[in-house]
Amino acid sequence: MSANLLPVLPPVLAQPTLFAAVPGFGPTTGGNTVLLLGANLAGATSVTFGGTPATILSQDPFGFLITVTAPPHTAGNVPVVVTTPAGPSSAANYTYVAPPVPPPPTVVGITPPSGPTSGGTPFTIVGTNLTGASVTFGGVPATNVNVTGGVVLTGLTPPGAAGSVAVQVTTPAGSVTVPGGFTYVVPAPPTATSIVPATGPVTGGTPFVITGSNLSGAQVTIGGVAATNVVVDPTGTFVAGLTPPGVAGNAAVVVTTPAGSATVTGGFTYTP
Repeated sequence: MSANLLPVLPPVLAQPTLFAAVPGFGPTTGGNTVLLLGANLAGATSVTFGGTPATILSQDPFGFLITVTAPPHTAGNVPVVVTTPAGPSSAANYTYVAPPVPPPPTVVGITPPSGPTSGGTPFTIVGTNLTGASVTFGGVPATNVNVTGGVVLTGLTPPGAAGSVAVQVTTPAGSVTVPGGFTYVVPAPPTATSIVPATGPVTGGTPFVITGSNLSGAQVTIGGVAATNVVVDPTGTFVAGLTPPGVAGNAAVVVTTPAGSATVTGGFTYTP
C-alpha cells in the first residue's frame, strides 16, 4: 500500500514593518549612526534613505533592530525603507538638516587709511563676522593677519603703487570691500635735526633720542655701526635707541628709512 505524498510548501516570510528611525534627523553630509526599530527585519538585504543606500552596521537576529550609517542626501524629509527577502518594509520618516549658513562679513573702515608704498604699515579693520578672514590690498594679500573676537582684524599692508586701492576682506561666508579703500603714498625722505645726548662713552650703551620727521621704519648708524634697541614713535618724529661701542672722537649719525637717509648735524662724540 503506497502512502500519499503531499507537496512541501516554502515557509511564508513575514512582511517587514519599520516603526521609527532614531534619531529621526541628521546632517545632509550623512555619516551619522541611525537605529531602526521595527518587526520582521531579520535578514535585511538593504536599507535606503530617500532611495539612497545606507551602510548596514549590525542586525538584531530577532528582527527588531538594525543599525546603519546614514548616507548623504539633500535637505528635507525622506522615507527610510528596509528590504528583506519578504520585500520592502513600510517607510519611516527621516529629516535631513542643512548646516546653518554663516553670516557674511561686514566692515566699518580701516585705520590708518593710508601708508607708504613700501608696505609694512600696521592696520586695523573693524567689522563683524570676520573670523577666518583674509585681506587683499589691490589684489595683493596682506601679511600677519589676525582676527580677534570676529570683530577686529589686524595685519601689515603689502607693498603697492602710489594711489588708492580697493581693500577686500574675505571669509568662508563671502567677501566685502572696505569703504574708502587704502591710499598708498610715496614716503617723504627723513629729516634728523638733533641727537640727545650728543656725547657718551666709547663702551656704548648710551640711551639716545633723535628728533626729526618722516622717521617711520628708521635704522640708525653711529660711526657706521648699527645702534641697538631702535624704536620709532608712531608719529615718526622721534627715534630712540642705544649707542654701539665706538672710538674716541666724533662719529657721524645717519638715520635711514625706506625713503632715504639723513645725517644728524654735529654727530655723536665718543669720550674715553
